[in-house]
Amino acid sequence: MSQTAEMNATAPLNVAKRNLRAALKLKLKDVSHNSILSQSSTVFKTLKTLDAYRSAKRISVFLSMPTGEIQTDAIVRDALRAGKDVFIPYLYKNPAAGPGLPARIMDMVRLRDVADYESLQPDKWGIPSIDPATIPERQRVLGDPDIQHSDSTLLDLVLMPGVAFDIEPDNGAVRRLGHGKGFYDYFLFRHRLKATSLGQQEFPALLLGLALSEQFLSPSEGPVPVGPLDQPLNGLVLGNGDIKGPLAAAPLNETD
Repeated sequence: MSQTAEMNATAPLNVAKRNLRAALKLKLKDVSHNSILSQSSTVFKTLKTLDAYRSAKRISVFLSMPTGEIQTDAIVRDALRAGKDVFIPYLYKNPAAGPGLPARIMDMVRLRDVADYESLQPDKWGIPSIDPATIPERQRVLGDPDIQHSDSTLLDLVLMPGVAFDIEPDNGAVRRLGHGKGFYDYFLFRHRLKATSLGQQEFPALLLGLALSEQFLSPSEGPVPVGPLDQPLNGLVLGNGDIKGPLAAAPLNETD
């Protein structure tokens, strides 16, 4: 397929995604701060009942924007205090940038402890962010071989944000609409390649979305438009305590 034909084939999908993002942006503007905090607390309590979280040793957690999505502060603190290796997103210029490749890509870098997490400064979107000057001394999931042994690091669990979610009726997987930059999709593709190179299973990490109830689409609002590069999730935890997707069938544990 020529580049022009490929662009023509993906144009309707891109339009559908942009339209849904615009609709959700308006919808989420009506969600109060108190509701976001309450739903975030429910997601945290529900997450702690899942064996996928309790047994994970190396997890990545998105750090939240101030509005419009689940707040993950309690999750980060709990995971660090539980002794888990906690990795957070870090965006940087793609050293291999070229035709067909993204200009900026994402890695996951490890937090040292709670004090390290509390030292992060907000970026222009209000998201706590890693100081680039500290990157060389941090363990990274996709980083080059270094003294932190990044070359052998793989994740057990990836906690993911999104704009909208629903369920694929044919297989029950969770469909996710991201913010349109492709950071997670490309990261997961590279993580999968790394796992294969290390002789691990094809999908070494469970993918779990965290979302406000308003971000889960009803049949009349859906479906979430997805393409061949959009990675389905293993599960979704909603702000009302519901668990969607394959992980919904997993047994729950008593909380601490």
